[in-house]
Amino acid sequence: MTPQQYGPLIGVGIALVVILLRNQKPRPLRIQYMWVAPVLVALGFGFGLWGMSQSPGASHAAFGPGAWAILAGGAILGAAAGYQRGQMTTIERTPEGGLQAQASPLGIILIVALIASRSLLRPWLEANAGAWHLNALAVQDAFLLFAAAMVIVQRVEMVIRARRILAGKPDDHVEAAPAV
Repeated sequence: MTPQQYGPLIGVGIALVVILLRNQKPRPLRIQYMWVAPVLVALGFGFGLWGMSQSPGASHAAFGPGAWAILAGGAILGAAAGYQRGQMTTIERTPEGGLQAQASPLGIILIVALIASRSLLRPWLEANAGAWHLNALAVQDAFLLFAAAMVIVQRVEMVIRARRILAGKPDDHVEAAPAV
C-alpha cells in the first residue's frame, strides 16, 4: 500500500469510531426530513460520476452490455443491502408519541467496509481489469451505485416502517421504549 492509500483509511477508521460512539443511544426520528439524505446521496453520486469522467486519462467510451450488467449488479446489491440495513434499524415509539431510531452497528460497519474495499481494490482493479475483461470505470461506478442505492432504499424502508408505527400498526422491529 502506498502512503496515499493510508490517509483515507485512517479517516474512515476515525469516522467509524465516532459514528459507533454516537449511535450508542436512540435518537429522534423525524420522518419529514428523511428525504434529505437520499437527495444528497443522489447528487453526490451524480457529481462523483461526472468527476470521474473528467479525470485525466478517463475513458469516455460508451458502456457496453457487460459494463451495464456490472452497474445493474451494483444497484441491485446496494438496494438489497439497504433494505437489510433498514430492517436492522431499531425504531421505538416513545410514550409522547414520537419515534426514536438506533442504527445497527453491523450496518455502519458494512458502509465502512465498502469504502475501505473500494480504496483497496482500486489499484488492483486498474492493473488487472483488462485481463479480466472488465471495464474498470464501470466497476468503480458500481461501488458508487451500490452505496447510493443502499442509502436510498434504507431510508425508504425506514419511512414505510415509521409511518406504519405512527398509524398504530404492529412492527416486528419495534421495541417499546421504557417509561420514564
